[in-house]
Amino acid sequence: MVQVPLDDRSYQIDITSGSLEDATNRIHQAIPDLSHAIVIADVAVDEAWANQICDGLSTGPKQIRISRQTVASGEPSKSLAEFERLLSWVLAEGGDRRSVIVAVGGGVIGDLAGYVAASFTRGIRFIQVPTTLLAMVDSSVGGKTGINLPGAKNMIGAFWQPSLVLIDTEVLSTLPDRSFLSGLAEVVKYGVIDDVNFFSWLERNAKSLVSRDNEALRYAIQMSCECKARIVGEDERETSGRRAILNYGHTFAHAIEATAGYGKLLHGEAVSIGMQMAAKLAIDLGLTDKTLLQRQTELLKACQLPTRLAAADPVAMLPVMMRDKKVAHGKLRFILPTQLGSVELVSDVSEKAVVKAIEALR
Repeated sequence: MVQVPLDDRSYQIDITSGSLEDATNRIHQAIPDLSHAIVIADVAVDEAWANQICDGLSTGPKQIRISRQTVASGEPSKSLAEFERLLSWVLAEGGDRRSVIVAVGGGVIGDLAGYVAASFTRGIRFIQVPTTLLAMVDSSVGGKTGINLPGAKNMIGAFWQPSLVLIDTEVLSTLPDRSFLSGLAEVVKYGVIDDVNFFSWLERNAKSLVSRDNEALRYAIQMSCECKARIVGEDERETSGRRAILNYGHTFAHAIEATAGYGKLLHGEAVSIGMQMAAKLAIDLGLTDKTLLQRQTELLKACQLPTRLAAADPVAMLPVMMRDKKVAHGKLRFILPTQLGSVELVSDVSEKAVVKAIEALR
């Protein structure tokens, strides 16, 4: 169990294996006055996992009204149209300020349902039940919610912390290989940005993680969540710059996703390639040496993640990067590694250097 320290907005991340059917008790502990649960689930996991949540809530000792809705899988669902549809549905279901949204799915569902929770009646409580590895270690923790604009990822949203995050590694047993492996990119990220010992552990245990060993997964998820909880606790709303380190590789990754078309590459796949480009940029700027990129490349390959993108188009990617939230006064800024376990925010990076890094990883 991991605690996210945010004063009166603090919450727990519960990490288990094979106990999702007992989640009802943990939900009631987190929200004792729960009377109306609004379950928003990815259609791909609705029957397998949302059923367990709904069954547990409906058969518990306390009478709870349940509203249930599904959302199509994939990044295109993080849209204004889907956001409006869900808000209208919550209103039609009699939602009010005491209702609680339960998001069951990957990062798309967590971001979308969380933004609905942040917006309806100016904010209602919600619970994250992530069903992908990427969501477990990243998007379900920290309170970032939002949707996309065409060609600009996560440009509309709000900081809205969940009341509870329920993680069950058993859920990952039904995840397709590509989706599961995609999540390992964010796990690797934590080793690069904050914990060299964890990076070394990942190098030794990559095979166990790829084979979905529950013990290895629980440890990797816990270490990732502890890292993110520390960083979020220090800089919840990205005011000091500390939280920005979580975006390592993401400036490149978001541009890759936008130019390739949302859904062509999974987010974790784009992050893996983005981290490679960021590491190469750091080497070119004299911030680190080639050893970092070599070890990062070997670990990403051991996790069966892509490390290059032949179709990367710097001409198309640069305008997208200029709309990135880390741009300041029209100048590109990147989170770049100085050594394993340490990164820094680097300002005023030239477009020529960015293009060179992109082209090197094609």
